[in-house]
Amino acid sequence: MYKVVGVRFKKAGKLYYFDPLDMPVEVGNYVIVETARGIEYGKVASRSNEIDDEDVVLPLKKIIRLADENDRELVRENQQEAEQAFDVCAEKIIEHRLDMRLVDVEYTFDRNKIVFYFTAEGRVDFRSLVKDLASIFRTRIELRQIGVRDEAKMLGGIGPCGRMLCCSTFLGDFEPVSIKMAKDQNLSLNPSKISGLCGRLMCCLKYENDEYEEAKAQMPDIGTQVATPDGIGKVVGLNLLERVLQVNMPAFERVLEYAWSEIEDLQKEMAQLTK
Repeated sequence: MYKVVGVRFKKAGKLYYFDPLDMPVEVGNYVIVETARGIEYGKVASRSNEIDDEDVVLPLKKIIRLADENDRELVRENQQEAEQAFDVCAEKIIEHRLDMRLVDVEYTFDRNKIVFYFTAEGRVDFRSLVKDLASIFRTRIELRQIGVRDEAKMLGGIGPCGRMLCCSTFLGDFEPVSIKMAKDQNLSLNPSKISGLCGRLMCCLKYENDEYEEAKAQMPDIGTQVATPDGIGKVVGLNLLERVLQVNMPAFERVLEYAWSEIEDLQKEMAQLTK
C-alpha cells in the first residue's frame, strides 16, 4: 500500500498520484511536483489515501512543495507566452503550407519545453517547422498530434444535450464507446443523433450501459414465449431501463405491459418445466 494524493495538471485532466510526504496537503491546494516532463504545477484533486501497489506507477514521484504566489505568477506568464506562441506557430504552418490544424500550445512550468498540439488527417512532415520554431523560441519544441476527441476536450463547447461537454468538464479519461451501446439502449442509429461535437459516438452512451447490459442479461429476448399472470404470451418489446416487457397476449388479442418483477418467478418455473 502507498500513501498518495491525486493531482491534475488540467481541468478534467487525468489524475496522477504523488507521494505527499508529510506535507499538510488539502484538496484544492496547488503544488509543485516532479514528473517525467520535468517540474510541473498542478492542483490536488483527491485527498491523501492509501492505494494498492498495482494502482501505482513506480517509481512514485514526490510533491516538492506547496505552490506560492510566485509560482502562480509564473503560470500566468506561461499562459500569456503560450498565446503568443500560438499565433507565431499558426503563421509558420501557413508559411510552410502544412496540412495541419493547430489546437493548443502549452509551456511546461519550468519553461524548458513548448508543446504544440495539432490535428491532421494523416502524417505530417513538420521537421522544417520545428527548426523554425526552435530558432524563434530558443527552447525544446514538441509537436504532438492529437485526435478529434482530444481536440474537443481541449477546446470545450456545448453538446447536443445543451450542457458543457463532459470531456472538458469532468471526464479524466476517454472510455471505449461502441454502436452496440446505442442499439442496446434503443437509440436512433442516425449518426447526427448519437455523435458529439468531435464527430465520434457520445461518451454518455457509456454512462448507463452497465445497467442496460445487466437488464438484458436478466430479461428474455424479443420473440421469446413467457408466462404471465394472464397466461402465455410472446415478448414483442422491451424497456430495459424500467425493466418492463411488452407481451402480445393472444387470449386478449392485444399487447400488455408487465414489470419484469411480476413475471420473473413465473418465467423461472416455466424454464424448469421445459427442462
